[in-house]
Amino acid sequence: MHILIFIFLGFCIAAAGSITPSFLNLTVVKFSLRNGKKAAFYLIGGYATILFFQANIGAYLSSVLMENSEYITLIQKMGTGILFLLSINFFRLYFTSIEKKEKKEIPKSKAYLHGIIMSSLNTIAVPFYFTSISVLIGLEYFEYSYLNGFYFSIGSTLGSFTLYSLYAIVAEKIQDKLTYVATKMDFILGCLTGVVAIGNAVYLYTNN
Repeated sequence: MHILIFIFLGFCIAAAGSITPSFLNLTVVKFSLRNGKKAAFYLIGGYATILFFQANIGAYLSSVLMENSEYITLIQKMGTGILFLLSINFFRLYFTSIEKKEKKEIPKSKAYLHGIIMSSLNTIAVPFYFTSISVLIGLEYFEYSYLNGFYFSIGSTLGSFTLYSLYAIVAEKIQDKLTYVATKMDFILGCLTGVVAIGNAVYLYTNN
């Protein structure tokens, strides 16, 4: 029963993280339109392969830090600095990317490898899983072990694959809307990371 719970938790968290517009699901849509759904599924398979390991890493890091609370403040300070840098970078990308270059078409034979490379560049995945699992551990919904982390990663892989597959299937219907949101994504991420960074800075200042 516990196995199914951990798989279900992984599925839900990954699905929630994959549903928002990003460069990954935007690429799935474009890939599906240009090369067909079958090739898009290979691309998604590449995504899912890397996401499995990213979920495992996030689970492990969350367990280590939750058991060693003396490192949490240091991590919070480092994280706040990184968030400020990310916020500045997202705003830079938004205001300097007026002219978008057309992406080159990827051969079907290279779809899986392309998915692995793109998913590896998704630096938000590990912090996302780390934060989500830390919350679950704090609420006593999750207890880390190598097996529990493995089951959670299976669920997260299935969740990501399912959501990205839906994007590939309905690509023609959501292309315009997703593309519009994606053009604003850097600005949205800049605002979000900036707000979180300021909130963290205020919290750290008032508790010192």
